[in-house]
Amino acid sequence: MQFISHGIHEAWDLLIHGDDQVYSVLWLTLRIGVESTAIALVLGLPVGLWLGLGRFRGRNFGLALANAGLGLPPVVIGLIVSLLLFRQAPLGGLHLIYTVGGIVLAQTVLALPVVIALSAAALQAVPEGLRDQARALGASRVRVAALALREARVGVFAAAIAAMGSALSEVGAVVLVGGNIQGQTQTLASAVLAQVSAGDYGLAIALGVILLGLVLIVAAFLTVAQQREAQWTLQRPS
Repeated sequence: MQFISHGIHEAWDLLIHGDDQVYSVLWLTLRIGVESTAIALVLGLPVGLWLGLGRFRGRNFGLALANAGLGLPPVVIGLIVSLLLFRQAPLGGLHLIYTVGGIVLAQTVLALPVVIALSAAALQAVPEGLRDQARALGASRVRVAALALREARVGVFAAAIAAMGSALSEVGAVVLVGGNIQGQTQTLASAVLAQVSAGDYGLAIALGVILLGLVLIVAAFLTVAQQREAQWTLQRPS
């Protein structure tokens, strides 16, 4: 317990007294989380729409594949991405290995199944009658999809929250793809691992507390937005 209390106190000191290194790692962690989640939403929502609303052969297999992706081992994804990014590898020409861009790529790959699976599930819950009514009124496929996405926006927020939380706290893929280079590609999660390896458990706990606080703040912000949307939906006149 003394280790934990000391770590909390040290975390408070690092934040209050403005440790530049900690702030740098904090902002890099947040940047990676925001960028990878945004890219995953842009790429994953169309696929989620396709799986959630489509009627085609192989749809169930696609849904099963997306759901299976929720359990992807991050360290394996990090290994695959890093092997693809090495200089002589197929994607070596992108020069993303041991860079922030490479980490964002790996985190996007991890976040994509989360966005696809959760958004598809939310879209499947939209009443079929609502879509049929829109089609009867002459709405195009794009408009019907936009309507369904608007109705499922609470579930889409849940997908964003899950993807963001995963991106902020992931460590295996970050270390393998980014190299955990201090001052360049080190995030809060990978910094915790580095401090534990160095035997500095006090600083590791402090960084862990800061990471936990960041995850809670981001999740709280997104949850408030999500619940406002849910409340607006309930209060909206039919």
